[in-house]
Amino acid sequence: MDIASIYSQKNRTPFLVVAALLVVVIAIIDWLTKPYISIGFLYLFPILLIAGFLPRWQIIVVALVCAVLQELFSELPSSEAVTRLVMASAGFVGTGLFVSEILRNRQMALEYVEEVETHSKMRQEAEEQLRILVDSSPAAIVTIDASGQILLANQAALNLLAAEDSSLVGQSIGEFLPALVSAVQTHRVTQFRTELRCRGRRKNGEVFLAAVWFSTYTTRQGPRLAAIIVDLSEDLRDREDLSLDYLLKNTKIMMGAVAHEIRNVCGAVLAVHKNLSRLPGLQTNEDFQALSMLIEGLEKLSEMELLAPSNQELASVDLLSLLDELRVLIEPHYREAGCEIFWRLQDSLPLISGDRYGLQQVFLNLARNSQRAMESTPEKRLTISSESKTGSVVIRFEDTGIGISSPYGLFKPFQAGANSTGLGLYVSRAILHSFGGELKFEPRASGCCFAVTLVSVGDRKDSTDE
Repeated sequence: MDIASIYSQKNRTPFLVVAALLVVVIAIIDWLTKPYISIGFLYLFPILLIAGFLPRWQIIVVALVCAVLQELFSELPSSEAVTRLVMASAGFVGTGLFVSEILRNRQMALEYVEEVETHSKMRQEAEEQLRILVDSSPAAIVTIDASGQILLANQAALNLLAAEDSSLVGQSIGEFLPALVSAVQTHRVTQFRTELRCRGRRKNGEVFLAAVWFSTYTTRQGPRLAAIIVDLSEDLRDREDLSLDYLLKNTKIMMGAVAHEIRNVCGAVLAVHKNLSRLPGLQTNEDFQALSMLIEGLEKLSEMELLAPSNQELASVDLLSLLDELRVLIEPHYREAGCEIFWRLQDSLPLISGDRYGLQQVFLNLARNSQRAMESTPEKRLTISSESKTGSVVIRFEDTGIGISSPYGLFKPFQAGANSTGLGLYVSRAILHSFGGELKFEPRASGCCFAVTLVSVGDRKDSTDE
C-alpha cells in the first residue's frame, strides 16, 4: 500500500485517536514497570502516526510532552535528567519533523505528478481535437519548414494541390505555391502574420488563384510556417459574371436616361422642323433633307425605354442579413468622417422579393449621399429604421444633413449640381422599380429622409414601371 494513501485525510481522525491512546497506554505501562524497565522509546510510534496530519508546531508540542512523560517515569539518576530530557526532546521532535517533511514532499510530488498527468491528458485531448479540426477542415492547411518542405497537410490540401498523390508530406511547397517559400525564408526570426493572394499551381499543371493566410513561428528545429489556403478561382468567376451582369443592367438604365434627354431635344427639334417644312423651296433643299434624316435617327435613339424584363428571376432576400452587410460596409467610413449611425431595426423582418446585389447598391448610394450631405453640418447622424406593413417593408434613411430645398425633379437624370453624373437617385429608383420596389423622398423639417419600399415574398405583382 502506498504511504500517501495511508496518510490520506480520511484516516486523520482514526490516526490521531490511536496516537492519543498509545501515548496514554505507554505512559501507564511505563508507570507500572517503573522499578524494572523504561519503555519511553515507544513514544516514537504515536509521533510517527501524527507526523502526517498535524502542523509542525503541534508535532513539536506532542514530542515535548512525550519526552517529559518518558523522563517523568524514568528511574535513572536525577543529576542527568536535564540532559536526558533535552536528548529525548531532540530525538522525538527531529523524528516527527523529519517524517512530516518526508510525507509533505511525497504529497507534493504526487500532486505534481497528478497535475502533469492532467495537463498531459488535456494536451492530448487538445491535440486530438486540433487534429480532427485540421483533417475535417474544408480549407487546405499545410505547415512547412525553412527549406519549403511540407511537414503536414490535411486532406483538403491534398485535394487542392495534388489529388492524384497519396500524401504531400516531404514535397516542396515551391512546386505549388512559390510565394510561401520566400515568406518562411525571409522571416526566420520574428513571428509574422499576414494574408496574400498569389498564383497557385496544381500537380497536374492547372493554375488557380489562391488566398493564403499564414504565420511564421520558431521551433527548436528552426523556423516554420503554417498556412491556410483557399481556391478563389470560382469566386472570381462568379464575381466577374455578376459584375458583367450589373454592368449591362446599369448601362441599360443610363442609356434610358440618355434616351429620355434625347427625346426632349427631339421634340423641340421636330417642332422646328415641321415649321420650317412649310417654307417654300426647303422641301427640295438637300441640306434640309439631310437634317430630316438626322432627326429620324435621333428619334430612333430616343425610342429606347427603361422597362423591367418580364422574365427577370427574383430571389427571396433576407433584409436583416443584408443590412448587417451594409453595417460592415459603411460604419468604418462614417467613423472616419465623425458621423454616427443609429440602427432602429425590428427584431424580425419578412423576406422580400428582389435582387440582393442591386438592393445593396441602392442602400450604399443612399448612405453615401447622407454622408456627403452631413459634411458641413455640426450634427452628423444617420438613422436607418425599418417598418413592416401588410405586404411590404419600408427601410428609411434619415440624416441630419443640409436637406433638399427643392425636391422637384429629384429623381430625374443628370441633375445640375449633383455629385458625379447626377444619376445616383435615378439609377437607384430604376433598380427598385425593376423588382417592384419604390424609392420616395419624405420631407422633414430639417435634414433629409428617403424611404425604400420593398414587396414581401408572395405579395409581388408584376407591373410595368411608370
